[in-house]
Amino acid sequence: MLTFLRRRTLTQWILAAMVLGAVLGWAAPDTGVKLQPLATLFLRMIKSIIVPLIFSTLVVGIAGHGDDLRKIGRLAFRSIVYFEIVTTLALVVGLVMVNLVQPGRGVALGAAPGAAPPAAAHATLTSVLEHIVPSSIAEAAAQNEVLQVVFWSILFGLALSQVQGKARDTVLGVVSGLAAIMFKFTSLVMKFAPIGVGAALAYTVGHAGLRVMANLGALVLSLYAALIVFALGVLLPVALIAKVPLRPFLRAIKEPALLAFSTASSEAALPSAMENVEAMGVPRRIVAFVIPVGYSFNLDGSTLYLAMASVFVAQVAGLQMTLSDQLLMMLTLMVTSKGVAGVPRAALVILAATVASFHLPVEAVAIVFGVDQLMDMGRTAINLVGNCLAAAVMARWEGEAAWAAPAGT
Repeated sequence: MLTFLRRRTLTQWILAAMVLGAVLGWAAPDTGVKLQPLATLFLRMIKSIIVPLIFSTLVVGIAGHGDDLRKIGRLAFRSIVYFEIVTTLALVVGLVMVNLVQPGRGVALGAAPGAAPPAAAHATLTSVLEHIVPSSIAEAAAQNEVLQVVFWSILFGLALSQVQGKARDTVLGVVSGLAAIMFKFTSLVMKFAPIGVGAALAYTVGHAGLRVMANLGALVLSLYAALIVFALGVLLPVALIAKVPLRPFLRAIKEPALLAFSTASSEAALPSAMENVEAMGVPRRIVAFVIPVGYSFNLDGSTLYLAMASVFVAQVAGLQMTLSDQLLMMLTLMVTSKGVAGVPRAALVILAATVASFHLPVEAVAIVFGVDQLMDMGRTAINLVGNCLAAAVMARWEGEAAWAAPAGT
């Protein structure tokens, strides 16, 4: 029996806890509501990760690639521009879908006690710009002001990338070590996830009824619908405009995409993806730069998911966010999601950071986490397809693709 229990994966434990929590909340609502402190403990641990994780990953992502970006030059510039355009379109698709379907409507979870309105509510451009710049990084970190931490971290990373010699190597080594530690720290926190998720769902079902399960199902289905719309409405036109041959490209990504979907792991599919894309005619130098960097800057599926999940949390809380509020939240997501591809359950950390920054109830994040694995499979596959396509587009743009020469030349 003990051997059987030890062999269960974290995902299996989370799914089991989700079922038990829903049943407990339905069968004994009063008991389910009393389990809220366990969910709160899990969410407090998640919130404690946010600042050091975002700081370390952003600084390493900027300063760690500083020399490479200067050496590669034109390819780096084109790649970053492409990444930002495509991820912006992913955010737009997610934002439109979640506002059309409104999967969180009707749960009536309610805002957290004492919660303020979203930070961007009735904000002017001047106040938004002023809010981004921290007067004290210590105060911004203590209050989990994500945009302020991001702004300061970007400046720190840029400054560090301009320093040469031992000082740069020492500081970068310390920050890289902090990033590695935070990855392990996150893994330890996630071991408490089944208890936190089960308690959160027991509380939610006990408080709001089984309707929340239908809302979670609607969120999952609308996410996959949005991923399909993104693939057909953005990635396919990009491939056609760049004249990427579709059949060879689909053959190249078929196995890596299936592997990414089944394992929900980009890292598991990365080696075969790079090998197959190179085999279809993309030069090695482009593959070696674009695909790895894309896993920090071009997470199409993850950014789309974050757009939907963050607005879903607002809908669950019964808060009406204006378009300007949502756009500012999308800007926050676009920046904070960079550089955390290797973090276990990175999307959960970024989601918690964003909703906390906008004074939305973080309790709803634990509910979303219950079905995160189901959504992780789809968004991971789209992340991989998007990065493989980016490499092919860059090869075409640079005029170095094997299929770029006109027939007969």
